[in-house]
Amino acid sequence: MELHYKRSGDGQPLIILHGLFGMGDNWATLSKYYAQENFDVIIPDLRNHGRSPRSNEFNYHLMAEDIHQLIRTQNLQDVCIIGHSMGGKVAMCYAGIYPEHLNKLIVVDIGTKYYPPHHQTVLAAIHAVRPENLSNRKEAEAILRDSLKEEATIQFLLKNLYWNEQEKLDWRFNIEAIEKNIEEIGKALPQSFKINIPTLFVSGEKSGYIQQKDQPDILLQFSDAKFISIPNAGHWVHAENPKDFFDQTVRFLKS
Repeated sequence: MELHYKRSGDGQPLIILHGLFGMGDNWATLSKYYAQENFDVIIPDLRNHGRSPRSNEFNYHLMAEDIHQLIRTQNLQDVCIIGHSMGGKVAMCYAGIYPEHLNKLIVVDIGTKYYPPHHQTVLAAIHAVRPENLSNRKEAEAILRDSLKEEATIQFLLKNLYWNEQEKLDWRFNIEAIEKNIEEIGKALPQSFKINIPTLFVSGEKSGYIQQKDQPDILLQFSDAKFISIPNAGHWVHAENPKDFFDQTVRFLKS
């Protein structure tokens, strides 16, 4: 699948992968800073997200193959990947299948383990919106606010609303395919993957996605892994404390 992407900068290739219900534009600001540090930054929309094609098939292996096609068609070598949440699992899966293309890996607030489905509240809020019946974004915001408490999640979802060709509001993501395959999002990294690429696991201090007790299992699959926690940040580490996140990740990429 040919993914939509944006590109900036010149130097070592750095691909940044967004999380569930996200898009490459979530990383637009940080990508400029990485570009200033001599990286060729590519921020794709993963399948069923943003402006990339839609498909009924949606799992980590397919998303890793989409990234492989991007790397191959752009003739990229010695690639670094940053992946947040679902994007982190895609990055880990890619490293397990095509390690020879990678230089370094940064996995943001996601572990190798299985995560039970926990997006029911967000899915219910998305279904409640019915964007085709709305006349403006404020109406969508009010409906989301009825269901969701976290302001960051509300604003994150609202970025996905756009005016389609029929001049109706619509979601950028393919909610039907995502919901149908929601079990795939929580799947553990295959046990057979043994990865020796230098990998930085970044967690948010206030997030529970990567816990201390998860580290031994991660090290069984990632022999060259380091772990850091970013203060004053939850699951949206890069958005909640962008300065510390950027400083720590650039240091690792350039080490």
